[in-house]
Amino acid sequence: MRYVSPWRAAGPVAGTMGEPGARGRFGPYGGRYAPESLVEACREVEEAFRAAWADPGFRGDLAELLALHAGRPTPLTPARRLSRELGVRLWLKREDLAHTGSHKINNVLGQALLAARMGRRRLIAETGAGQHGVAAATAAALLGLEATVFMGERDMERQGLNVFRMRLLGAEVVPVTTGSRTLKDATSEAMRHWVGATGDSHYCVGSVIGPDPYPWMVREFQRVIGDEARAQCAAELRTGVPDHVVACVGGGSNAAGTFAGFADTAARFVGVEAEGGAGAARGKLGVLHGCRSLFLQDDDGQIVEAHSIAAGLDYPGVGPEHAHLRDLGRARYVTVTDEEAAGAALRLARTEGIVPALESAHALAWVIRAAGDGDLPAGSTVLMTLSGRGDKDISTLKELL
Repeated sequence: MRYVSPWRAAGPVAGTMGEPGARGRFGPYGGRYAPESLVEACREVEEAFRAAWADPGFRGDLAELLALHAGRPTPLTPARRLSRELGVRLWLKREDLAHTGSHKINNVLGQALLAARMGRRRLIAETGAGQHGVAAATAAALLGLEATVFMGERDMERQGLNVFRMRLLGAEVVPVTTGSRTLKDATSEAMRHWVGATGDSHYCVGSVIGPDPYPWMVREFQRVIGDEARAQCAAELRTGVPDHVVACVGGGSNAAGTFAGFADTAARFVGVEAEGGAGAARGKLGVLHGCRSLFLQDDDGQIVEAHSIAAGLDYPGVGPEHAHLRDLGRARYVTVTDEEAAGAALRLARTEGIVPALESAHALAWVIRAAGDGDLPAGSTVLMTLSGRGDKDISTLKELL
């Protein structure tokens, strides 16, 4: 059954989307639940990030890489034909046009620069859809680092193109054969590996999950999406700010980065999850991968397998800041089905000439549904982050359409 949470707050909520509070928490969520060796490693990452983020030289180096290597700023594209069909004004923030094909490169370039600053020689990463793994392999090659990427065996089967791309770039791709053989298990294996490699390796977490400071740090590296979109909306929209800001949510990094640019506005935030991986929509309080957040669990508190047609949304939880935004009512979290997502991908391809990643198609599926049932009033302005391109999902789409 589809889930739609209620609105409880319209407009900005004081104190949201800044630094986490004491002990790395967003309200009751977050924290640093990790083995002793990783607690110390996380402290080192936090200290290094705080120093780097306050250093104009680091910020300048990152901005240069984002411009010259990643191709930023990405455009804000009006979806004119689809907008006419839906009766809303839909604008797409085109992260699919960033180098490597998704928003993942923003965070990875930041973390790779940080790793080099810390004297680390290798990046460790997890990946589901493969986009974060490709970005990590790309950044490692660019900066002369090694890269080891953990990927669930099931995801490797359905994302073979990205596996080849990672290896082409020089990364070691390690198949994970335990559990569901998807993103959750890849993350677990990457963290276990980091325990024995903290001296020379940096764990490049791909989403706003994990122990503090990762949820905050990854959001800050992805904030470039929201900051750019805010400036672009100011130039393009009569009101300067969209009525709704929409993004897909697995762990939630593209959504967090987009929302952060509009945190002080009246724009309503909508995070769209997969029906079978709805951590924010249906999760219970628990601890996984180093943080306290909302996770799919059974009556005994055991983590329940997630399912999604989109490998990047195949995660049984949500980042702690998203859980906090949900509780505050600042963001609403909704779900769509595999079939809706596939249909949305086809519709965008045939109206706008854009083939989106299946992750991004979930966000579009909600926009289509909400415009049809009146949840988006006629004439509403909608900013949607198109987090990635659909090349990687062509085989899946061929089977479904």
